[in-house]
Amino acid sequence: MRTKTILTNDDVKKIAASAERYALARDWPVTIVIYDDGGHLLHLNRLDGATLSSIEMALAKGRTAALGRRESKFYEDLVKQGRIAFLSAPMTGFLEGGVPIVVAGEVVGSVSVSGVKSEEDAEIARAGIAALEL
Repeated sequence: MRTKTILTNDDVKKIAASAERYALARDWPVTIVIYDDGGHLLHLNRLDGATLSSIEMALAKGRTAALGRRESKFYEDLVKQGRIAFLSAPMTGFLEGGVPIVVAGEVVGSVSVSGVKSEEDAEIARAGIAALEL
């Protein structure tokens, strides 16, 4: 058997707080979501002013990043390049903003954000992950 690294509740709190601080410092009204490695929801926070649709988008992007083991933008790019078969995959968030959390080469979860430009969503997610000082 092997030992598996998992996100703790303290890890989730650090990620969430860091992502929220980053978004609020820029006055970006977003929804922030954190998943474990199996695509199970650990955290969801819709900041004041974030649209209702940002909830569903953040959920989809984060699940895609966790289960697909890649940034959701990877799948967005595949579809843009004509690989429309990926639209039938059991993931739905094929837009930038979902970022896997990688520890020692293993995906342990994901952070996703929705509410501003896609590249800004990913920027917030990465700021959250940076709180783990990996």
